[in-house]
Amino acid sequence: MRFETATEIDADIDTVWAVQTDIERWPEWTPSVRTARRGEAGPLALGSTARLEQPRLRPTSWRVTEIDPPRGFVWESASPGVRSRGEHLIVALPDGRVRVELALELTGPLAGPVGWFGGRLVRRYLRWEADGLRRRCEAG
Repeated sequence: MRFETATEIDADIDTVWAVQTDIERWPEWTPSVRTARRGEAGPLALGSTARLEQPRLRPTSWRVTEIDPPRGFVWESASPGVRSRGEHLIVALPDGRVRVELALELTGPLAGPVGWFGGRLVRRYLRWEADGLRRRCEAG
């Protein structure tokens, strides 16, 4: 099961990358994250971890499994019966702006029921993240 959203941001790719990878500050610009703690200091890198607490969801630990600065990163988490893959992609547009594409893919034996029951919440959180990222990056 896959959920996606996208937004265009009037900011350069490096600005958006800096905001998007400053995980511990996500609660400042998206209501979909209550707290975020990195497992390691320094720039986001392959293998980096973070623990997110989100409203109405159990705390989740994420590990970066793919990274291509400043174009995006993918991280994954696992819970009983469901693996989650979060994609955070930044596409440079010809006019200097960017398009951010966010996705959450659920796999595993319980992915269908979890997606069906929680799909509305997932779509809302992805939209909040995209909109909050846009506002934060455009505010300077």
